[in-house]
Amino acid sequence: MTVPFRPKQSLGQHFLRDPNTARKIARTLRADPGDAVVEIGPGDGALTEILLKEHSSLVALELDQRAVAALRKTMPRLDVREADATEADWGALSDELGGALHVVGNLPYNVTSPILFSLLNARSRLAEAVLMMQKEVAERLTAAPGTKDYGIPSVLTQLWSAPEKCFDVSPHVFSPQPRVESAVVRLDFHPEKDAAAQVGDDWVRRVVRTAFGKRRKMLRNSLREWTKDAGISFPHDGWDRKRPEALTPAELAELARYLRERLDERA
Repeated sequence: MTVPFRPKQSLGQHFLRDPNTARKIARTLRADPGDAVVEIGPGDGALTEILLKEHSSLVALELDQRAVAALRKTMPRLDVREADATEADWGALSDELGGALHVVGNLPYNVTSPILFSLLNARSRLAEAVLMMQKEVAERLTAAPGTKDYGIPSVLTQLWSAPEKCFDVSPHVFSPQPRVESAVVRLDFHPEKDAAAQVGDDWVRRVVRTAFGKRRKMLRNSLREWTKDAGISFPHDGWDRKRPEALTPAELAELARYLRERLDERA
């Protein structure tokens, strides 16, 4: 049974009201019974109720005190914690629960990015994340090179995980109804999916943001500080004349690694 209380606009709450959608999200999660499963923002418990049937050690992180109190009353077996998911220590949770985390949640639109990047930063302690978010954001995360949606979020997400857009979700299954469509994305965090494992995260992020910060410029201009001005050529012919959206995430990681090595040699 779900918990009846009014969503708070200040928390960006849009509660799921369709049990079929909740079951579909739960089926997208690839956790086995006994795996460490963490739900972000259970709200009134529509998805939580389904997850708890399969994962008895489910941990739920909820910022809304009303939801925490209500869930503790209606689902006494649930380990619900009053916590802000944007500040979660995923590594500590992984240690506590004894394994790589399977994270699932209906993310408030206004905190999707900070939660997403906190998960990406902690990817070594995660197995997967199944996240519902604004459809436009989901399409950016999974966009292919050369498309209009391909940019910094696409590159970093695809370098540090294997994202898959699983299905769209209509506004009509929420209360209150959002003004935009949603989608569910699954991120696979297995190490072999990490295309940037050999490059420092901060450096990769800096190179990618610098390249896309001047999106319409060729890489020889946007990355001039680390190439022409430093006396360093590009690793492949023609890359200097390409724009950033022409390179795949793996190629951008290769470029970042190459520049780091050449710059270190000159230090």
